[in-house]
Amino acid sequence: MTPEPTTERKPSSPSPLRRIAAAALAVLLLTSAGTPADAQIFGGSEESIGAQEHPKILAQYGGAYPDQRLQAYITGIGNRLAAQTDRSGPWTFTVLDSDVVNAFALPGGYVYITRGLLALAKDEAEVASVLGHEIGHVIAHHGQERQTNQTIAGLLAAGIGLVLGSPELAQIANIGGTALLARYSRGQESEADRLGIEYLHRAGYDPFAMATFLETMRRDTQYSGLRAGKGAAEGGFDFFATHPQTASRVDEAAAIARELPRGARPVDPYMTAMDGVIYGDSPENGFVRGRSFAHPQLGIAFDVPQGYSLLNGAQQVIAKGPNGGAIVFDGGKAPGAGDPAAYLTGSWAQGAPLRDLQSFTVNGMPAATALTQGKTDAGAVDVRLVAIRADSGTLYRFTFLAPGGALSRFDADFRQTATSFRRLTRQEAASYQPRRIRVQTVRPGDSVESFVRQMPREPYAEELFRIINDLPPGTPIQPGRPVKIITG
Repeated sequence: MTPEPTTERKPSSPSPLRRIAAAALAVLLLTSAGTPADAQIFGGSEESIGAQEHPKILAQYGGAYPDQRLQAYITGIGNRLAAQTDRSGPWTFTVLDSDVVNAFALPGGYVYITRGLLALAKDEAEVASVLGHEIGHVIAHHGQERQTNQTIAGLLAAGIGLVLGSPELAQIANIGGTALLARYSRGQESEADRLGIEYLHRAGYDPFAMATFLETMRRDTQYSGLRAGKGAAEGGFDFFATHPQTASRVDEAAAIARELPRGARPVDPYMTAMDGVIYGDSPENGFVRGRSFAHPQLGIAFDVPQGYSLLNGAQQVIAKGPNGGAIVFDGGKAPGAGDPAAYLTGSWAQGAPLRDLQSFTVNGMPAATALTQGKTDAGAVDVRLVAIRADSGTLYRFTFLAPGGALSRFDADFRQTATSFRRLTRQEAASYQPRRIRVQTVRPGDSVESFVRQMPREPYAEELFRIINDLPPGTPIQPGRPVKIITG
């Protein structure tokens, strides 16, 4: 049998790529998609559960962010807050190398925060509010309460399901390890908010930081929705995918804080720690630039059609299109894989009812495509599979999905995407560099507009600048304060 490709989206730490034929297409080809089993508790202590799942979280989110200064800063804040609890066990605080705006905790004192979320804070107290909230989940044993027979590494899958509008597509995307993690309940969120605010107060931070940062994340959700072509009230995948948001949550956090004395809101230590941190995609995962995805380290690129929005993950790239269309891209090393058609029928989609198998070339590279169909709880789906052999040991794959019976409306877009797959020249690859956060001090004569002009020219750049600096719309900027800009 032709070897299955292993993921090469992160060349430094490749991991086996699950078969779509055996995992994703199995979901499609069932008469109805499987439903999660009843919730149950993992065996073992909370510490052993966290230790078991910790490597899976690191693998899914691209690993820990390789900045010892930032990691030490977050660990210091976390330990300061954890000292206010009555838990005697060890704590592990990890900055994840992901631009997804999220934070979460595992049983046993494992707390995670992404660099994407850190970029939104305006001071150390707001960072502490997020860590305090997650510490609250650990102290209240919420992880145990919401575990299912599926693994905790499904956090990202929950978010992808929301982005694509379909939990079935989340399964097809193979994101999140072997399963899905449920959202926190409203009651659990309220309890974690209350505990987090108490820890802020005890540690000397301003308890109002929880409310102000929740409001900033709400604004960022609206910004993400605008960038994705949705209404301002709709967002992409973010913190609220697993932490339910309600209209009253900010008000409730502020009401609790009013009963407590004000505390510190250190700005300079936070700005120092964030200066130079990558913003957006990391080089190991490639770059999304508008409707294009490029991976300089792998030397490949492709484009999606107008109306499709790209989401870059640690192992897959996903594009959501209008009216239910979706694209999943993955691939990597496949030693011994030869003819793409033989690979498609004999390995990738072995056993699936394929039709219209065709061989063709994509920019000089041999490729093959075939169609299949399936049924999910959401209804029938049409699937186009495309395999492209980049060289003798590397295969890349597109899985195109359309609502059942609607393939003809989507297929031109799907073929356009597949035929856009290309090798990058050395010069093209060198032109892609990560964007970074840079901290500047506002001088007399500076304005919001002058800072925005230093940022990449993209839609809603001013909105982004105002969000990451907690500057309300229309508000001028005051000399002497440090601000963050995005460069690159």
